Amino acid sequence: MAANQTIQLRRVVITGLGAVTNLGNDVESTWDGIVAGRSGIGPLTAFTQDDNWTVNIAGEVRDFDPTRRIEAGEVKKMDRASVLAMCAGIEAAEDSGFDFVNSDDPYMQGVALGSGIGGVITMEEQFAKLMTSGPRKVSPFTVPKLMVNASAGNLSIRLNLRGANTAVATACASGAHSIGAAFHLIQRGDAKLMVAGGTEAPITRLPLSAFAKMRALSTRNDDPQGASRPFDRGRDGFLLSEGAGVVVLEDLEHAQARGAKIYAEIVGFGSSGDAGHIAAPDEDGTGAYHAMLHALKSAGMTPDQIDYVNAHGTSTPLGDIAEVAAVKKLFGDHAYKMMVSSTKSMTGHTLGAAGGVETIFVAKALEEGIVPPTINLEDPDDGMDLDFVANEARRTPIKAALNNSFGFGGHNVSLVMTTFEG
Repeated sequence: MAANQTIQLRRVVITGLGAVTNLGNDVESTWDGIVAGRSGIGPLTAFTQDDNWTVNIAGEVRDFDPTRRIEAGEVKKMDRASVLAMCAGIEAAEDSGFDFVNSDDPYMQGVALGSGIGGVITMEEQFAKLMTSGPRKVSPFTVPKLMVNASAGNLSIRLNLRGANTAVATACASGAHSIGAAFHLIQRGDAKLMVAGGTEAPITRLPLSAFAKMRALSTRNDDPQGASRPFDRGRDGFLLSEGAGVVVLEDLEHAQARGAKIYAEIVGFGSSGDAGHIAAPDEDGTGAYHAMLHALKSAGMTPDQIDYVNAHGTSTPLGDIAEVAAVKKLFGDHAYKMMVSSTKSMTGHTLGAAGGVETIFVAKALEEGIVPPTINLEDPDDGMDLDFVANEARRTPIKAALNNSFGFGGHNVSLVMTTFEG
């Protein structure tokens, strides 16, 4: 490219949605749960616990039959994280109405799908076999199942995605980071369509015990549905959850040419690094502030144009304080005029899937004019004085929203989304 040439940025829209969560096995049932303000947290059933376990609750996907979308033989070859991603990805693909298999240009359609820890269930199971029965009993499918990029690879094969194929692993920012990467590829003309999002299946012994040992998890075992309570004085940690959220992103001209339904438009993406503690945010939210600032600059928008912020809002004592501080610093007086809520009050924390799942929630909020609530907000902590849409969804038109995802390692990601205007 000549030095005096500039890139003509493309507009990027969302044309397909797919989700598997503890609120439902598809987007419709999940969104119904969000609008109803229903918690998806319950007693843990994934494995048997004894008295040594301090956390007995989690956000498990229930009544899940992956063979509705994937052949039983293929399910056996994948870790649960990939199975969740495949089901969400296939739903998003079907929802988009695009003919992936018979596409004229499969090298302009790709995938960016993140995960924080990948196939940890497989890792646990195969390590146990190694220790008890020796190396000959380890499955030959172990590596293809436990890879963090396995979900992206499997979706690429299933949906004929021959273009950019990537997997982002930035802890709890992975899903949003993947969507941001896909956004940039389409925006710069390197892809016409991308399948993007995140997945996680962490409800097994090692992650649960490790997070509990860090004292990151809520121990409100006697009140599962009230345990995730972002911004509330009584919050004591997040709830470990599984799930997947996948969206189809498309070049606007490509989408319009085929008459696709458009849910929302992604107009900005920003990221930053705390460069501080490996597992704690900046106390004053500096990293989060810069991610949001960069996202707004990317969108060419000012803070007073944002109507709603879907907060990272994990229900941890430090995290909520840092994020609210960042919001107040960036938005100033406007912080008190817009709405802020945490959907993790209902879903718990799906780690690397959170950004994908919550991008769907923001897209639906923009499409339907329904802002998700922050449930279990009964006694706001000191300084938690914003409009957190406490306990009930709010029906009100919104034009622009910001979606935050932050992860261990100091990874901060913000996406700006708007209602589509042709």
